[in-house]
Amino acid sequence: MNAFAAAEQGAMISRYDDIWLVDGARTPFADYTGVLRDVSPTDLGIYATRALLDKVGKTSGLEATDVDFIVAGNVAQASYDAFFMPRHIGLYAGVPQSAPSVLVHRLCGTGFEAILTAADQITLGKAKLAMVVGTESMSRNPIAAYTHRAGFRMGQVEFKDFLWEATIDTAPNIGMGHTAENLAVRYGISREDVDAYAARSFANAVAAQQNGYFDDEVVAVVNSEWTLEGYQPRKLKLADRAASFDHDGHVRPTSLETLAKLRPAFRSSQYTDAYDTGVQTGGNSSAIVDGAAAVLVVSGDYMRAHGLKPLARIAGGSVVGVPPEIMGIGPAPAIRSLLNDRGMSVNDVCRYEINEAFGAQVMACERELGLDRERLNIHGGAIAIGHPLGVTGVRLTHTVARQLNQTDGQFAISSACAGGGQGIAVLLEKFG
Repeated sequence: MNAFAAAEQGAMISRYDDIWLVDGARTPFADYTGVLRDVSPTDLGIYATRALLDKVGKTSGLEATDVDFIVAGNVAQASYDAFFMPRHIGLYAGVPQSAPSVLVHRLCGTGFEAILTAADQITLGKAKLAMVVGTESMSRNPIAAYTHRAGFRMGQVEFKDFLWEATIDTAPNIGMGHTAENLAVRYGISREDVDAYAARSFANAVAAQQNGYFDDEVVAVVNSEWTLEGYQPRKLKLADRAASFDHDGHVRPTSLETLAKLRPAFRSSQYTDAYDTGVQTGGNSSAIVDGAAAVLVVSGDYMRAHGLKPLARIAGGSVVGVPPEIMGIGPAPAIRSLLNDRGMSVNDVCRYEINEAFGAQVMACERELGLDRERLNIHGGAIAIGHPLGVTGVRLTHTVARQLNQTDGQFAISSACAGGGQGIAVLLEKFG
């Protein structure tokens, strides 16, 4: 049995009959060490949550006090109070003190995992309305030391860049970028192919930004302070004396010619003469950004009792394991297993959002699935918009649900690979 067949056979499949995604909101994504560089992921999460509650309050009358469960997704602890993150997000967003909270982590699949966790808890009857939040500060990843608590030995003082070191999978002993290079070799993807894909991502994102597609998704961030009676206040302050931040900072016109000038950043561990310099660069890989996103997930009974009009039904999910050295192929068996479980084909899904961790990685998934590119990441992806690790799954699921309601199709899928060799996918069905 090959690795992909094993992945599909071993897939963890979830099926949901009456779970609904009501709406979502997110902050703009800011470039690494940009305007959000000083903001903790907890405060980014509070901001996105409050923005969503304000949004749905205006459209449906829902209030923060209606939320009975908080699921937060975050990968890198980036503040000293990170242990309390999900709890503080709920409390400072006005959710009842009695509503419990939990933090989930599946590396780049974390945001998807948070949504599936909410759906699971609702299915089990433990919650009716769950707030799902993904939040990440890549800029605040620490310079860390793990072995110094007992003191220093002469010549052995060691502090490392956590953000860089964490991208190295110590099992195959290669970085995430090298796994994309391995896929480029395996699927015959050239540097020119990857740059052309990246140019499309930028062009689509620029067009979406200019035509207002993100207006119903992105909420401007302003300097804020939140009080909680009997407790310490929290603040969000933008860097560089900015008063407001209202659009994704990495989205910009980027030509194929510009991308072609950039130097390769990695090389395949399985390289051949044709791939001895690598195909991945800083321009055709996902952007490092800070931000947060939130969605509301509810039971069908709650939806009908309150007359809600959701964006989509959460129909199912799949999580698979793949070889770590080609971790980026994970979305392909995750998506295939999800479709096979429903007796569906790739073409039964009208829109796909697959995280663009690396250009070669998402193209390998595209080729493995035989996917029509016109159905994929039509408003740009992480190469142009950015990939804040714990946020991406929430953003992609929300944005593809919005796309579903702008087409005649019935189904959409959001998906991503995850470091260590995993893939995750969420199936959505149009409401009504």
